[in-house]
Amino acid sequence: MIVDSSLDEVKKRENALSIIKDIVETKGRDELFDLTGLSGGFIASSSEVSLLETYVGPAIFEDALQEVGIDHMGGEKVLPLNRTSSGILAAILTLVSEDSNVVHYLAELPAHPSIPRSCKLVGANYFETDDFDEFSIPENTSLVVVTGSTMDHQVIDEEEFKEVIEMAHEKNIPVMVDDASGARLRTVVFNQAKACDLGADIAITSTDKLMPGPRGGLMAGREELIDKIKVKVNQFGLEAQPPVVLAMLNGIKNFNEDNLINSFSRKDELFDLLSEKFNNFKKTPTGVMISPEDLNDEVKVSHHLSDNDVAFVFSFILLKDYGIITIPSVSMPGASATIRFDLSTSDAFNLNLNDLDKKIESSFDKLQEVITNEEKCREIVFNF
Repeated sequence: MIVDSSLDEVKKRENALSIIKDIVETKGRDELFDLTGLSGGFIASSSEVSLLETYVGPAIFEDALQEVGIDHMGGEKVLPLNRTSSGILAAILTLVSEDSNVVHYLAELPAHPSIPRSCKLVGANYFETDDFDEFSIPENTSLVVVTGSTMDHQVIDEEEFKEVIEMAHEKNIPVMVDDASGARLRTVVFNQAKACDLGADIAITSTDKLMPGPRGGLMAGREELIDKIKVKVNQFGLEAQPPVVLAMLNGIKNFNEDNLINSFSRKDELFDLLSEKFNNFKKTPTGVMISPEDLNDEVKVSHHLSDNDVAFVFSFILLKDYGIITIPSVSMPGASATIRFDLSTSDAFNLNLNDLDKKIESSFDKLQEVITNEEKCREIVFNF
């Protein structure tokens, strides 16, 4: 294997960022196309930036975030965090006791790794399933988790969503919803209700996913629980700092539902173009994707790489040759290696889909050329 550990994943990400830096410095930002769906942004006026002091910033912007955050997420109170994973960790530290059970229902396995990792830290027993008929809540369960939209944008059925919440509440067990992209994807594209409006006790979203905000997390829910979780957040330094809070505030204010709706229609055009050469691309709500397994199935030459390695090499070819950023090249350890071409990002709006199709095909042709040479593939991913 080329990428065989969390350290390898960190190293390949460092290489990706180095490539991105080189493209910006030598060709300009316009030659980069962030199609991850996680491009985010930092919207701020000069007068707002002047208020980004240690205590002035929170006093001004956290108060303003309460209003727009509750409108965006529902619930009684919101809590800004430095990462969605930080909020998940803080919630589990607060609500889950050692040797208790945490059960998790999602539309498609696996869950985001931050959830089982956090359970392991507190010594809890963790179970996850994507089969609704198999889902149950055993005795000594301290928390039920629901994922609104998976890492690969598989969206939960709303009726199942509500039933899981009802099952938990019948046993007086709190429900946490990992709604990283779902807070927008579910509600805008699939017309589902906000997690808190469905009865979730807490829900958390990523403020850079499908919206022009920073990499951060925003938790919403019952005030009593938010206050308890906030204690842990402050104890462990998991809170969002003033610049991130400001960017969250303006990211939510500038979130445009039409961008998601437009990408929903454009995905069909890109899918049709790619389907002329490939058999295994699938539609997502906002673009197209291909899993590591399906990508490997497209390869017509013999090689010894793992499915994930194939996806990593492909993502780096896309990045280095055409400035196309996909998740596998820049992802954190444990993230899905599925390659998504998300058309909801600002970079995608001005892309000619015929040109994008040709770049994807050209990158795949190069993948086929290099995949038999493991050392060459290693060089592409790690730059050594």
